[in-house]
Amino acid sequence: MYLADSRGAAAPVVPDSGPGRRRAAVPATVLALGAVSLITDVSSEMVTAVLPLYVITGLGLSPLGFGLLDGINNGVGALVRLAGGHLADRGGRRHKAVAGLGYGLSALCKPLLLLAHSLPVISAVLAADRTGKGLRTAPRDAMISLATAPEHRGRAFGVHRAMDTTGALLGPLAAFAVLRATVDGYDAVFAVSGCVAVLGVLVLVLFVPRHVTSATSARPPAPGRPREPERPTLRDALGLLRRPRLRRLTACATLLGLTTVSDSFLYLLLQRDADLPAHLFPLLPLGTAAVFLTLAVPLGVLADRVSRRRLFLAGHGVLLAGYGLVLSPWHGIPAVIAVLVLHGAFYAATDGVLAAATAGAVPARHQGAGQALVGTGQALARFACSLAFGAAWNLWGPHTALALTAAALAVSAVVAAFVLRSPDEVPA
Repeated sequence: MYLADSRGAAAPVVPDSGPGRRRAAVPATVLALGAVSLITDVSSEMVTAVLPLYVITGLGLSPLGFGLLDGINNGVGALVRLAGGHLADRGGRRHKAVAGLGYGLSALCKPLLLLAHSLPVISAVLAADRTGKGLRTAPRDAMISLATAPEHRGRAFGVHRAMDTTGALLGPLAAFAVLRATVDGYDAVFAVSGCVAVLGVLVLVLFVPRHVTSATSARPPAPGRPREPERPTLRDALGLLRRPRLRRLTACATLLGLTTVSDSFLYLLLQRDADLPAHLFPLLPLGTAAVFLTLAVPLGVLADRVSRRRLFLAGHGVLLAGYGLVLSPWHGIPAVIAVLVLHGAFYAATDGVLAAATAGAVPARHQGAGQALVGTGQALARFACSLAFGAAWNLWGPHTALALTAAALAVSAVVAAFVLRSPDEVPA
């Protein structure tokens, strides 16, 4: 772990590497970032767990209105991901500073939900919150990529996502406890969430190093290849899509994102089909989070040993099976558990694995921008899916909307399997 001194420099307490020491498969920087994500996810998931019921039953919004809000949750942050990734790469690798700005902005937004009682105000607060998420995501994943040796990136991202998911597991539990213990439950959830978010920012400031050294920085440039400039330009960042491997990965992540139903919609379907009481709704994400937490590291290690792209595609096959169960005549608690298991396995096989695959498709100096490009494509696609699914729910009902999405996912997976048929590589 690292502790920042009073002058803002990073003083290593336990070094990731050094003379006579091999770089750890999971460096201390990754563990520190995992702790930040764990705490921040407790805060975020407290809000996410109650938001669907709050806006639909508390404020009386329609599924289409919630689709708009959920689309903001997934899409607005994507608009600033490219800026966040580029700024982090551009300013002498100021990844921590840009990530800290994003975490701080999200922390400020949580208490503002106490004042949000209409769709425009909630939309504005969520847009600001997702702007913070968009700013921090690419720099954070870039720091993980830079701190970890290429052959261990799947494991490192798996450990980070497992810690992140621990927060996702604790967040709904905290929301459930607050709802049960207070009279003005929703306001109490938002207030506690804000306090937890501030704690996450403090951990980032104190324990994440100011600069992260690339695991491949010691490699000399290939013979005849000029040393690349330290500060890439915006044109360089956007030009990454000229790299065939990154272009294919971005295209497939976007295509599959167009057919990935929002978690909130899936939980609403499960709650209606199983006729669960409203106060149990915040517990549904726990099933997904528990499976994600269990499988994130094993599947990350597996991704390092086999093709990360194949595992990414297999994860979407698991998601398709989950959609099939929701559409089947099988209902009740056992069916809900089975769907949540498949849903968690989907995330374990795709979230960190996609970030690791992206890290292997771009050079070290473009890690922030590369992660942002792929993440932006995926997030914008999920934004479009939320709007489309909400509209289809209003027009034809939830199960017809899910059936159409499942059919589109099956076709998209076949197309993506054809496009991502080349093996993984690590660029020089």
